[in-house]
Amino acid sequence: MAITVSLVALFGLVLIFLLRSRSLGYGAAFTAAGFGFFLASTGAAEPINEFTATLVQALPNL
Repeated sequence: MAITVSLVALFGLVLIFLLRSRSLGYGAAFTAAGFGFFLASTGAAEPINEFTATLVQALPNL
């Protein structure tokens, strides 16, 4: 739960930055899509949450 809230905040801040700088591209689209999935908690959110949790757990091992 704490990871999800943190990722929503992170995606939200990045999305605001990208919108203010008027940079449109694949990065902005990915950020907006990620923000939408985490915020809306659709059926696709559970696999995305599991994937990001796995990534967060794998980072210390790098």
